[in-house]
Amino acid sequence: MPKARAHPGQLAFDLDAPAMATGPAALAGLEARICATVGVILASCGRPREVIAAEMTVLLGDEVTKAMLDAYASPARTEHKVPMSRFFGLIAVTARLDLMDPLVREIGGSLLIGPEVHTARLGHLRQQQRAIQNEIKALEQTAPLIRGSRNG
Repeated sequence: MPKARAHPGQLAFDLDAPAMATGPAALAGLEARICATVGVILASCGRPREVIAAEMTVLLGDEVTKAMLDAYASPARTEHKVPMSRFFGLIAVTARLDLMDPLVREIGGSLLIGPEVHTARLGHLRQQQRAIQNEIKALEQTAPLIRGSRNG
């Protein structure tokens, strides 16, 4: 497997609903895809791996070395699986959350980053608003007046 190439920039958000991985071996090769993602992150970061490792060490409170990062990114070193905490630490110190989304999609999820959650919330509120408006319209068709004025 060739070395990972630098990624040209942030990946665009995919608006298609992801499918849940359920079939036999649906997640086969996931470790290799995580390893490739680590390679892309490290190749596209532009900072020395020693610096990234030091930042991860501070963030995680657990020593991370350049050699560890090299092993995590190497497709040939299959015995060096990336612990989730270190993968999250790498994502955090390199700000490459966009590269995590394709992995999350493999299990049926999707990743919103920071204030993008507000956009999703806005869509959810608008959907609720439409549902309420539809309920009002339906009730208007059958709802009688409430005992009109008793004067007169």
